[in-house]
Amino acid sequence: MPALLPPALEPFLDVLRCPVCRVRLRPGHGSLRCPAGHTLDIARQGYVSLLTGIRATSGDDAAMVQARTRFLSTGRYAPISKTLTRLAADVLPARGKVADIGCGTGHYLAGVLDRLPGAIGLGLDTSVALRSAARSHPRAAAASWDVFRPFPLGDSTVDVLLNVFAPRTPSEFHRVLRPTGRLIVVRPTERHLAELRGRIPAMVTIDPDKEQRLRQALDPCFEPTGTRHVEYTAPLTRQEAIDLVGMTPSARHLTHADPTDQRPLPARGTVSVLATSYRPR
Repeated sequence: MPALLPPALEPFLDVLRCPVCRVRLRPGHGSLRCPAGHTLDIARQGYVSLLTGIRATSGDDAAMVQARTRFLSTGRYAPISKTLTRLAADVLPARGKVADIGCGTGHYLAGVLDRLPGAIGLGLDTSVALRSAARSHPRAAAASWDVFRPFPLGDSTVDVLLNVFAPRTPSEFHRVLRPTGRLIVVRPTERHLAELRGRIPAMVTIDPDKEQRLRQALDPCFEPTGTRHVEYTAPLTRQEAIDLVGMTPSARHLTHADPTDQRPLPARGTVSVLATSYRPR
């Protein structure tokens, strides 16, 4: 039986565009369709599949998604979510539209929507986590999309873009944001999870030139309006430490650990991220 149009997706019908011919989509029978006849299925899990042609390869497998879900449910990253929400609340209109690019499980998008009762949200990702994102909040819709391609969104249709530990496409960010909108980028500093990286050499290091490269990439399209540094030390159980490694890109560089492996892991970890709000130039 075809999936019904998710209620949270309906308000985004004036925003979404056909990935083939770039025109507006309209609801069909268990799908979205454009006037040219391109049909995009709505999965039974509640998200719409916009990807066509060559499929994007996601780095997140089911094990990574499970690790991320477990860890984020502990609240250890709650200060990050609260900071992101405050930055969004400062600029989001009462009935504003939020898009989370590389949304993963939808955790951060749901946090923003939970604190802003008039807002609606859309998450874009290729990960299997999209199934969770579609159920992350009653006002959150989700769509499968390769964020390195031009977004399936109309010009100047989004009020706030979230980009949390995810790839960035500055020209597309600029195109879909309203002139009064904001892009909010969250990324780690060199101190982030330093204790874990010290114990597990295979963990991906953080490029010391990361901030310079970010400025160079965004400067033609955006100017920063404010940055908040979120840094604190959080207690970690052994399982939380394992999940922290397993939910990051480092998971792709590690072999599956033997269940009997009892290597010492840190009981505390430094969380250190920067959250910056940008206005379009």
